[in-house]
Amino acid sequence: MDYGKSGMDIQFLPGVGPKRAMLLDKELGIRTVGDLLHLYPFRYIDRTGITPIREVRSDAAYIQIQAEVRRVTLHGAGKAGIIDPEEGKEIKYNLIRRMSVWVSDGTGEMEMVFFKGIKWMHSRLKPGTTFLFFGKPSAFNGQLNMVHPEVDLPSNPEETTWSGAITGVYPSTEKLHNAGITGRLMVKLVDKALQTALVDIRETLPEYLVKEQGLVPLQFALRNIHFPKDTAALQKAQYRLKFEELLFLQLALLKQKYIRSRNENGIRMPRVGEQFNHCYDNLPFDLTNAQKRVIREIRDDMRSGRQMNRLLQGDVGSGKTMVAVLTALIATGNGYQACIMAPTEVLAQQHYKNIQKLLEGTGVRSAILTGSSKAAERREVHQGLEDGSIGIIVGTHALIEDNVVFRNLGLAIIDEQHRFGVEQRAKLWRKTSCGVPPHVLVMTATPIPRTLAMTLYGDLDVSVIDELPPGRKPVQTIHATEGKRPALNNFMREQIALGRQVFVVYPLIYESEKMDYKNLEKGIESIVKAFPFPPYKTAVVHGKQTNDEKKFNMDAFAAGRANILVATSVIEVGVDVPNASVMVIESAERFGLSQLHQLRGRVGRGSEKSYCVLMTGTKMSKESKHRIELMCATENGFELAEEDMKMRGPGDLEGTQQSGLPISLNIASLAKDGLILNKARECADAILSADPSLSDRKNSQLATELKKDKYIIKDYSKIS
Repeated sequence: MDYGKSGMDIQFLPGVGPKRAMLLDKELGIRTVGDLLHLYPFRYIDRTGITPIREVRSDAAYIQIQAEVRRVTLHGAGKAGIIDPEEGKEIKYNLIRRMSVWVSDGTGEMEMVFFKGIKWMHSRLKPGTTFLFFGKPSAFNGQLNMVHPEVDLPSNPEETTWSGAITGVYPSTEKLHNAGITGRLMVKLVDKALQTALVDIRETLPEYLVKEQGLVPLQFALRNIHFPKDTAALQKAQYRLKFEELLFLQLALLKQKYIRSRNENGIRMPRVGEQFNHCYDNLPFDLTNAQKRVIREIRDDMRSGRQMNRLLQGDVGSGKTMVAVLTALIATGNGYQACIMAPTEVLAQQHYKNIQKLLEGTGVRSAILTGSSKAAERREVHQGLEDGSIGIIVGTHALIEDNVVFRNLGLAIIDEQHRFGVEQRAKLWRKTSCGVPPHVLVMTATPIPRTLAMTLYGDLDVSVIDELPPGRKPVQTIHATEGKRPALNNFMREQIALGRQVFVVYPLIYESEKMDYKNLEKGIESIVKAFPFPPYKTAVVHGKQTNDEKKFNMDAFAAGRANILVATSVIEVGVDVPNASVMVIESAERFGLSQLHQLRGRVGRGSEKSYCVLMTGTKMSKESKHRIELMCATENGFELAEEDMKMRGPGDLEGTQQSGLPISLNIASLAKDGLILNKARECADAILSADPSLSDRKNSQLATELKKDKYIIKDYSKIS
């Protein structure tokens, strides 16, 4: 889009200038005329229809009236009342708080109310002049009014290049509005931008693709996205621009995959080996069909001669660790080492404990390396990795330190991989001795809707464990408010009397961390009061503790020495205490669906019936209420993830306001445009399977577009 005049600095567009240009850049990121053309309306309204005042209803949507100004009243601050400007005297506008403008169109009278921009409006709206007023009607003391309507002179058809009935509403901010950059002005600026640059804008998609997919040309799409000729033209424009955006997103992601898949450079692991068979034959229970299917997919990758890059998605408790161990044993059975990387010490310790049990009798030596490993332990582990005597190493970021040297690394398993950046992973790849990158298995317990997984992990093959192991009982989810606190405490005492344990989780949302720690402290006080020592023991884990403190308290709870564990959401990832049967989530309305689901997955790991209690305030937003209802209605993580994405948008899956996408989308929505995404994906797939490097002349436009900065993906598999 940086062709011709679309690359022109926005300040030179008539009606902008340096001051407005700075503001448009700061508030909306608009620097060029092309940027403005890519600022698409987020909704549309019919602004050509004029409603007679007698037909206006206070509950109507946005309307437009054409009326004559009859009288203007200025109201002072406090009890000053009406200010009557004296002839020839200067008005002190800083003393005026409100301006009422009474207008009439012959069918009735209506009040226009202004709290801002009074000086400008007072100089404009003189009795006897006629204007168009556009806004949302309301009523005050039985009188119709419109607060801060947009005001324009009746339109002159010669002034604009469009004559359609539908006009776009553009994103805005309070600062823009205060600076006079109203919705109406944005419409005029976009019109000027189209007049200036549209003729220079070249097609970004090859002609064969435009025909094949039945797309309208780019110039038609840009004109009709801003000023639609009619509804049909608007739909065609939207489809074209959404398809293009999603196609380039998919091409950018899949190109990585195609280049890699054409490269036969991967460690071939043809055997399964005795170690795998011994572990498999001695598993405490049968694998589910889903686990077996995933292991077959992994096995095919590892013997193909190409590097495996696979994402393993599995709901909490679906048995991913089992699959990880069996995959690691395929590597050791072929004479290679495997490493399992976890994002936290707690999770690394837990993986290590589970893995040690599963490796009994296989003859494979395992070890753990974390930030808190003692110097002597480190030396021993470094030696074992270097001489090859350690077959499987579990660890945190400590595994990628420069002094960690592997003899023969063939497989890297990364758990909850969105916590690891590309540079960190690249460090691990360089640790292979044979110069060939290791196979990579990425695991996540965050259920990701298929459309989103295809995009966020477009360069990875996706496997899903969609069954829970036999014996896992459903967790009963209950919603309660503060009034039920005594009943909840009694229920917790009953469960503890039965020998069970209880998690109590407080939210830790970074914007209000101090406040959250205060709430946590108050919560601990009230729990200790309700569950005094003796006979009850309460352990506490939060982010401000040292690793040793956390480990001490976690171990006390895991070993059954504490009945209650009070924690911030640090326990979300990887705490496995089969004896814990109750999860109480305080201020549950402040968590996202995926987080709530992850926390709930910490109970129900044993054979006893388990419960998740969602404690909320009595006043909740509509969205929060919907989330809590969904949590009580289903345990299916993928269903919840789909809903979460619809409610929160793809960039907010983990409850933190961060953009999840490697490329920003201006018009397409992963939550709503799944069908277009699938089509764009198939199309990108077909293009790249025929021409992986886009060197064919017919794809030259695609190759040119993909070289632009916005498509250079630095971290294409990061979601948080």
